[in-house]
Amino acid sequence: MGIEEKLAKLGLTLPPPFQYPSPNRTGCVQVGNLLFISGHGPAEIAGVKMRGKVGDEVSEEEATKAAQAAALSMLSSIKRQIGDLNKVKRVVKVLGMVNSSSGFDRQFAVIDGASDLFLELWGPEYGQHARAAVGMFELPRRIPVEIEGIFELYE
Repeated sequence: MGIEEKLAKLGLTLPPPFQYPSPNRTGCVQVGNLLFISGHGPAEIAGVKMRGKVGDEVSEEEATKAAQAAALSMLSSIKRQIGDLNKVKRVVKVLGMVNSSSGFDRQFAVIDGASDLFLELWGPEYGQHARAAVGMFELPRRIPVEIEGIFELYE
């Protein structure tokens, strides 16, 4: 079963790829068989909270959904770059940044929204990845999460 079929089975669809407001950056850059994914905020999906501090204006549960929506946005950028998500061999590394209120210390749980989706799609051998999840004082446009990653492509 392909990645998009797995997404459909989970009741998820890819959002439109994020359009960067400046030509000085792009969603993905391929170097050899590695694909470096720019930081992505959550895709605008019904029910996903798009703004606010996690632990104050955004609950941990809402932020976890926003992290999954950011992962979906990343996948849309990947598909636009390489044409087919089945060309991705494995998830290598993920960096998750959480717009945290003072005292919020469960960034790891929030970024699990993305990590769990990648594990579900690529399985334990290729979906498990190196990861950092950190709290930030602010994120652009007050988004609750931003996630970047490195993916390995089939040669």
